[in-house]
Amino acid sequence: MSRARSHLRAAVFLTAVSPRGATSWIAARRELSARPAPQEPGMEYQDAVRTLNTLQTNASYLEQVKRQRGDPQMQLEAMELYLARSGLQVEDLDRLNIIHITGTKGKGSTCAFTERILRNYGLKTGFFSSPHLVQVRERIRINGQPISPELFTKHFWHLYHRLEETKDSNSCVSMPTYFRFLTLMAFHIFLQEKVDLAVVEVGIGGAYDCTNIVRKPVACGVSSLGIDHTNLLGDTMEKIAWQKGGIFKRGVPAFTVLQPDGPLAVLRERAEQTSCPLYLCPPLEALEEGGPPLTLGLEGDHQRSNAALALQLAHCWLQQKDRQGVGEVKASRPSLVWQLPLAPVFQPTPHMRHGLRDTEWLGRTQVLRRGPLTWYLDGAHTSSSVQACVRWFRQALNRHKEPRSGTEVRVLLFNATGDRDAAALLKLLQPCQFDYAVFCPNLIEVSSMDNADQQNFTVTLDQVLLRCLEHQQHWNRLDEEQACPEPGGPVSLLLAPRPAHSHSTSSLVFSCISQALQWISQGRDPVFHPRSPPRSLFAHPVAGSGANVLREAAAIHVLVTGSLHLVGGVLKLLEPSLSQ
Repeated sequence: MSRARSHLRAAVFLTAVSPRGATSWIAARRELSARPAPQEPGMEYQDAVRTLNTLQTNASYLEQVKRQRGDPQMQLEAMELYLARSGLQVEDLDRLNIIHITGTKGKGSTCAFTERILRNYGLKTGFFSSPHLVQVRERIRINGQPISPELFTKHFWHLYHRLEETKDSNSCVSMPTYFRFLTLMAFHIFLQEKVDLAVVEVGIGGAYDCTNIVRKPVACGVSSLGIDHTNLLGDTMEKIAWQKGGIFKRGVPAFTVLQPDGPLAVLRERAEQTSCPLYLCPPLEALEEGGPPLTLGLEGDHQRSNAALALQLAHCWLQQKDRQGVGEVKASRPSLVWQLPLAPVFQPTPHMRHGLRDTEWLGRTQVLRRGPLTWYLDGAHTSSSVQACVRWFRQALNRHKEPRSGTEVRVLLFNATGDRDAAALLKLLQPCQFDYAVFCPNLIEVSSMDNADQQNFTVTLDQVLLRCLEHQQHWNRLDEEQACPEPGGPVSLLLAPRPAHSHSTSSLVFSCISQALQWISQGRDPVFHPRSPPRSLFAHPVAGSGANVLREAAAIHVLVTGSLHLVGGVLKLLEPSLSQ
């Protein structure tokens, strides 16, 4: 234990371990208080965000969730109570035209495509999504733009004080948690702003999600399904599909993309149980027949599935709007897949085409080119999304390859949180043939008190650093296995053989995002101007020799992935304008 402690203290600046020198770690558990000291809240944006952050940790609520997990109706009733205390009734939400979207991979991108298409028709749109990347106000958007700090502050304190005034002194749960509070806030803002339509992204799951308090959406969508959040949703695709199908409502058209047979059968069963008409989206190629190819604002072949779903959701709402109410969707023909009808095949209008082309969704297949540095940002955090990320990254490298004289260096910046299988995700990233693998927590600085939007009070510094060290161990083990395969062992179809190198991939752990970016960029990014690094930052031989390589490289390609929160922290430093 003492050895693990000493390594942990060293990681506050940097840990660099060779593949053969990795140490097995025993997780250290120190009960450190991460919550800020109570203070009288002010009326500034940062004061509002800091107060909101105190709702991240509510032990009594978390215990209540565990007890109620088997009864989603009880959870929705709790949300109804919070809604009533905030001054609204569920019937008030019926006045909102809501497109409700869930899924495992691509639900956020689908929401972004859908909102942009409908905004192109001149509609006033609302958009609720999670998580945020740089500022929490990104979660609530009007006409595609995050609400202003002033509007956020105004609505936050109005809702917060209303809930404080109506709390029951005998109740153990007086305030909603972080995500529930923001969901309530979004509904209040959308009603006050009189949006024509709101696109609402499910947080986790569907049946248990607090956004599922919506009774009468105008359409529902399910993007690609995969394994994620198994502690809440179940450990099989079928269990997860059952959760996602929980957003289906009687008579409300629902659409899904092609899924594996098991989950698709479960979605169909859920739709039948609720008398919800469920349609299978035809591939984007079917909508391109007879017209020019569709151009997407988001890169990656996997985005075509998200765009196909978005087109159906937007088309469905526009048809309803013309008919002045919910009507039956005319299926193009029966599908051979689990007897689901195929959604309409239509020619996308110019508004739809321009909407798909102009869609922006930061942190998803995003590329930033800065002199010799190219940053590839994708918040992939499931096996299927990391596989899609690898395909996109390798295609982007080939597509934008420029003749250069000198060395090209590939760097991975990675972190994974929660119950995700980091070893499995890292194995999928091996074919990218990185020269350096860098790991750090989702902390912009070692102390994040000045970055209220990025604070996370649900974990301690010990926990996140130990997890990074575990990631490093996984990577080193994979790198060692690739360099020295077992004699006579099976040939892996996944791991591409590495070209000859004078060294194996070097791995490093930094204590925060800022220090990781300082080491990677070596002062060569024209926008990123950090404070002077600590003298110990390059003290380790691997860090020192790597710094020389990075300073002399003709091109540096950096893939940032594994966690949307990591991508958000990187964006905050590389794109300062996003914090203004």
